[in-house]
Amino acid sequence: MDSLWLATHRLPPSPDEFTKGTHYDTIVAGGGLTGLATAAQLARAGHRVAVLEARFVGAVTTGNTTGKLSLLQGTTLHQIRHFHSDKVLRAYVDGNREAQAWLLQYLAERDVAVQQRNAYTYATTPDGTTTLKKEHEAALAAGLEVTWSEESELPFAVTGAIALADQAQFQPMEVLAALADDLRERGGVIIEGVRVTGAKGSHAPITVETSRGDVTADHLILCTGFPVLDRGGYFAKLTPLRSYALSFRVPGAPTSLPQGMYLNAEEPTRSLRTAPTGDDELLLVGGNGHVVGRSDSTQAAVDDLEAWTQEHFPGAERTHAWSSQDYQSLNRVPFIGKMPRGHGNIWMGTGYNKWGMTNAVAAALSISTQILGGTMEWSDVLDHRVTKPAGLASTAKIMAGVGTHLMKDWVQSELHALPDGDPAEGMGVVGRVGATPTARSTVDGKTCQVSGVCTHMGGILHWNDAEKSWDCPLHGSRFAPDGKVLEGPATQDLPD
Repeated sequence: MDSLWLATHRLPPSPDEFTKGTHYDTIVAGGGLTGLATAAQLARAGHRVAVLEARFVGAVTTGNTTGKLSLLQGTTLHQIRHFHSDKVLRAYVDGNREAQAWLLQYLAERDVAVQQRNAYTYATTPDGTTTLKKEHEAALAAGLEVTWSEESELPFAVTGAIALADQAQFQPMEVLAALADDLRERGGVIIEGVRVTGAKGSHAPITVETSRGDVTADHLILCTGFPVLDRGGYFAKLTPLRSYALSFRVPGAPTSLPQGMYLNAEEPTRSLRTAPTGDDELLLVGGNGHVVGRSDSTQAAVDDLEAWTQEHFPGAERTHAWSSQDYQSLNRVPFIGKMPRGHGNIWMGTGYNKWGMTNAVAAALSISTQILGGTMEWSDVLDHRVTKPAGLASTAKIMAGVGTHLMKDWVQSELHALPDGDPAEGMGVVGRVGATPTARSTVDGKTCQVSGVCTHMGGILHWNDAEKSWDCPLHGSRFAPDGKVLEGPATQDLPD
C-alpha cells in the first residue's frame, strides 16, 4: 500500500550524513510534520539542529494523512468538553487556530498549493444527530462560527450537518518538502536511516542513543508518534489507532464530486475530500479505524471502504490505497511539551487524535517557543489541565484492553503449535515453536520466520493482511515481515 501523496511527491533521499559523537543544540527524533516544523523554527533562531529519521521523511503519519487543515474536527470538541472545562476547550481551539494561521501563511510565502474548503461534520442516523448536536454546542462554546444545516451536497441523505467555512486541504508531502528546504537553508540537517532508541541523562548535554551510535544535544524532541522513551507512562495514556484511505477517479469529476471536506459523526467513520492531481481531480475516502492489532482482517476494512464508495459514487475506480497510524490521548487533548523526568531538556508531541495537521504545528510552535524562552497562553492552559474522573476511567479502560490482549494472546500462542509448511501468499500466522511464540509469513513469494513477541513490552503480534505487517495490539508497534521495525514505540527489530 502506498499513499497518493508518497506516490506523487516522495522527497529524494537526504544527502546529510550521520557522524557518531557529534553534538547539536537540538536533536529532533522524527521526520514528520511535528519534527520538521519544530526543527525549522529552532534553526531560524540560530540553533544547530539535526532531525534523525528512522526511515525517510514522511514515512509514517504525515505521508499517509488525509491532509485536512481544519478547526472543525469531526466530534473532537464535544469529546474534549466531556473531559475538560470550557477554558481547556477554548485553549485547544486557540492553539489549533494559531497553528492553522501560521502554516497557511508559511505555505503562501513558499507558493505551496493549498485549496480553501468548507469543513463539515455530518450525521445519517438518530444517534449520530444527537452526537452532532453536542459537537455543535461545543464548537460554539469554543468560539467557532459554525452553522447547522439538514442539507448537503453529498450523494446520500443526511440527518444534520454542521459547517465551518474557509478551512483548507493540501498535499502533505509538499508541506514537508518546503519545511525540509527551509531547515537546510538555515544550517539544519536531516539524517535518514537513523532510529533514536533511547537517551541517557536529562541534564544537558543529553546522550542520544541511536541505531548507528551515540550523539549528544542540549535538547531532545521526540516527534515519533508514540514516544520512544517510556518516561511518564504514556503506554497507559495513549491508544494507537489505524485507519484507511483510498483515492478514486470518479466519472464526471470534478462536478460530480463534493467540494467540501466531510467527516461523519458515527461509526464506522467516513471521511471525504478531493485531491487535484494535474488535470484530474480525485476523490479521497477514509475511515474504518480500529485499535492497532485488534482487527480480524484489515483487508476487509479496505474492501468495505471501496464498496461503500462505489455504491455512492457509481463508476469510481480506485487509484491508491493506504493506511495511517494516529494516537488518541485518554482525555482527547494532545500531550505537548516537557517530558517527565527530562529537566526541561526532553520534549514531546503526541496524542493528536487524527488531527495532526493542526496539532503537529501547534506542538512545534509551543515547544520551539518554550525552548527559546517564550510562553504561549493557550499552551500554558493545556499544560496545567486537570483530568476529570472520566479521564481516570479512560485510563482504566486502556489498561484493561491491553491486559486482556496480553493474557489472551499469550495463552493462545502457547496452546497452538506453529503449523507446518509455509503460509499462503500474503498471509501470516503465529504459533508455538517449542516454548516460543513464533511468527511466519509469506510475502511476494518469500517466507520469513521471526519472533512473534513485540520487542517493546512483550505483546503477541497479529498479522495485518492489508499491509503485510506484524502489528502489536498492546501499544501499536509494527514490524515488516522480516522483523524490521516500521513504527514504535518498539525500537528493536524482531529476532529470528
